[in-house]
Amino acid sequence: MKLLHGGNIYEERPDGKELLDFSANINPLGMPESVREAVMRALENAVHYPDPLCRKLKKALAEEYGLPEETLICGNGGADLIYRLAYGLRPKRALLTAPAFAEYEEALVQAGTTCVFYELREDFQVRFDILERMEEPLDVMFLCNPNNPTGLLIDQALLLEILEKAARRNILLVLDECFLDFTGQEERSLISYIRKAEHLFILKSFTKMYAMPGIRLGYGVSGNRELLARMEAAGQCWGVSVLASAAGIAALGEREYKRRAVELVRKERAYLKAELEAAGLQVWDGQADYLFFRAPGICDLYGRLLPLGILIRRCENYRGLGADYYRVAVKDHEANERLAEAMKDVLRMGAGSESRPHAGAGHTERGE
Repeated sequence: MKLLHGGNIYEERPDGKELLDFSANINPLGMPESVREAVMRALENAVHYPDPLCRKLKKALAEEYGLPEETLICGNGGADLIYRLAYGLRPKRALLTAPAFAEYEEALVQAGTTCVFYELREDFQVRFDILERMEEPLDVMFLCNPNNPTGLLIDQALLLEILEKAARRNILLVLDECFLDFTGQEERSLISYIRKAEHLFILKSFTKMYAMPGIRLGYGVSGNRELLARMEAAGQCWGVSVLASAAGIAALGEREYKRRAVELVRKERAYLKAELEAAGLQVWDGQADYLFFRAPGICDLYGRLLPLGILIRRCENYRGLGADYYRVAVKDHEANERLAEAMKDVLRMGAGSESRPHAGAGHTERGE
């Protein structure tokens, strides 16, 4: 079975040409030079096993957030930590939003968890009625803020009510903030609640902001030390390589790079949204480094763009979405212009195939 996911450049190279990859949401500024240099310097230490406790990296993260090192866990990307949590906790029943990053469901199901879903409506917003769903017997719930694939943020007042109710109902709230840095609204993060909210686990990643998906580095934050201990025990001993750890430490010092990235993404996201809407597409007002849109009735948009050397993200394998939903990364202006022009050209080709039924649980997604 062919996996549908972002960044799958290894299978989609028409005529051997280089692809312009809009399917993976990576910082358009590219990897910071300091990160590249740190990886190169770390090569001489690659003859040794990595520190299984990631002490230097945790120390740098603790200083960044003003938190005890004991509240941190590091892993081989965000997905590694999702699986560690699922296998370490083995919850009986979990609440997930739909659509959302499918790795949550996949990891939980493999760990024997029963998943129930809060189906997002046509505007794809999480609403206050999710609080009613929390009255059900639940061990854990996953929220992605901003959501993947929509890029939409959760109302902050609602998010705090969810956090409060999770504590009352003894539900672990897993909050995926991997794309929050790109919004320029980091004050929305719940990291400041970690010390007093033992029912909170926050997932973060270096992958997207610092353009290093091939290095694989993510981290989690929680005041629940028993949970973190179980997660550590649920994965391999050397989950974070010497190179990844060095890259993460260097990345934390890149504050000006991060500021420029947020500004660039904000500007280019607005441009690209206007261009896609001008092409007749329905585009949601996402706040991350990607845009989610629908091409009503056009289910072959991916195939139309591929011969032009452009790769976009099909979203039909997200739970609840049909074959005419897509997602594109926000890149630099030249690349975004190329996508906009190509999109207008291929949309003139006709309506394409009819929409297929909504995707179900049988579809598989890996990656972003």
